[in-house]
Amino acid sequence: MHSTEIRVRFCETDAFGHVNNTSYFAYLEEARLDFLEETNMDHCFILASTRCDFVAQAYYNQRLVVTTSIKKIGTKSFTLGHEIIDKHTGKTVACAEAVIVYFNFDTQESEPLPTELRNYLHQHLEETEFLKRK
Repeated sequence: MHSTEIRVRFCETDAFGHVNNTSYFAYLEEARLDFLEETNMDHCFILASTRCDFVAQAYYNQRLVVTTSIKKIGTKSFTLGHEIIDKHTGKTVACAEAVIVYFNFDTQESEPLPTELRNYLHQHLEETEFLKRK
């Protein structure tokens, strides 16, 4: 499982003092890009879909860890599973998914996942404990 640590900045909070819902998608993007960088193919992907379930509030200066794993591998796409966890308590703050499509920007069409990428994804094919409970 891949992990990305996030420190909540003040500008990511709202008038109620907790992290604004839109900030979670920035955290997920950072974790997704960290994960995709390791494939050495990080410029061959497009985001087709993403969603986030908010479980608990997060606050300024809190340390969060975003775990990333593979939930599903298709012919031309794969689904990432994310869990955002409070680093100090281990409690789940949010749970998310993202569908990533392997994409050829020259032809502007999706393409089948290359064997090398498929093998890499299979190494990370596991669900987080939170996702298993859903």
